[in-house]
Amino acid sequence: MKITITLLSCLLSIAYNTFSQNEKHLKNLKMLTHGGDNAEAYFSFDGKYASFQSNNAKWGLKCDQIFNLDIDKAAKDSTYKPTMVSSGKGRTTCSYFLKDGKHILYASTHKGGDDCPPVPEIKGKYLWAVYSSFDIYIADLKGNITKQLTDSKGYDAEATVSPKGDKIVFTSDRSGDLELWTMDIDGKNQKQITFGLGYDGGAFFSPDGKKLVFRSSRPTEEADVKEYKELLAQGLVAPTAMELYTCNVDGSDLKQITHLGKANWAPFYHPGGKKIIFSSNHHSKKGYDFQLFMVNEDGTGLEQITDQSIFNAFPMFSPNGKKLIFSSNRTNGGTRDTNLFIADWVD
Repeated sequence: MKITITLLSCLLSIAYNTFSQNEKHLKNLKMLTHGGDNAEAYFSFDGKYASFQSNNAKWGLKCDQIFNLDIDKAAKDSTYKPTMVSSGKGRTTCSYFLKDGKHILYASTHKGGDDCPPVPEIKGKYLWAVYSSFDIYIADLKGNITKQLTDSKGYDAEATVSPKGDKIVFTSDRSGDLELWTMDIDGKNQKQITFGLGYDGGAFFSPDGKKLVFRSSRPTEEADVKEYKELLAQGLVAPTAMELYTCNVDGSDLKQITHLGKANWAPFYHPGGKKIIFSSNHHSKKGYDFQLFMVNEDGTGLEQITDQSIFNAFPMFSPNGKKLIFSSNRTNGGTRDTNLFIADWVD
């Protein structure tokens, strides 16, 4: 039976309203991508664009590359293809706009080879690869690399920019462990700011630029410490036990925010600066059910934000606090696709 475009649009609108009825903070939910794995979408400083990574095979991709998405166009046209700003070589991750709106930073393995580095195949455990060929670059919106910010031996990635546009925080293993580092926007004054054993990563600045929120594994039991060190020596991390921490930009006043168990990650400050939104599976009996939650900066007042599908992550508020962009595998037609969604945020 043939369905007209108008009728299909109405059905999709009804479906979105149904899916969102228990998600009281999210209104006018719109799908921005349509196929593949699309993740880590972060707003430009003017809120009109989002940089993100995708492996959409329909775009000829074999592994993640970085794209610049016009949010308004993507919300209106399901056939819209964003502009690729990475080189198309190697594997990329963790992009973020610079304040000038004309450049995007991201991490890439392309200097280690044109091909996508292999995904680790270890049975019985979910692992992330920490590729030693990752370095952080800046590109213009046409995809021309204008600057290489890191060139140390080992993993340098997960970079984000401060609200003032003057500082970058990133994760590096150059000291022998996965720690947070900061640098100036031009790559100068690189400084280690965390020192505890464990994976410290996915850091974002608070709205005033004075604090950081990040995820960390921080193993303490002897067996866990041994496993962490053995995996890291192979360029691997098991991201199944992580909690959220905050600290000042210089690393002082380190505080553990969550004590939920399992994997708590992808944190981002609410525009008010007193709450943190994040993804977690702590509530799940099976393990793989990631929903968005919000918690006060002191760890109190935990609230569930999403309840649809089994994967919701990478939330980010728009600079004006009126929108939330995130990744989800809702409405993917039974596939494994993860798409980008945007919604009006209701406090």
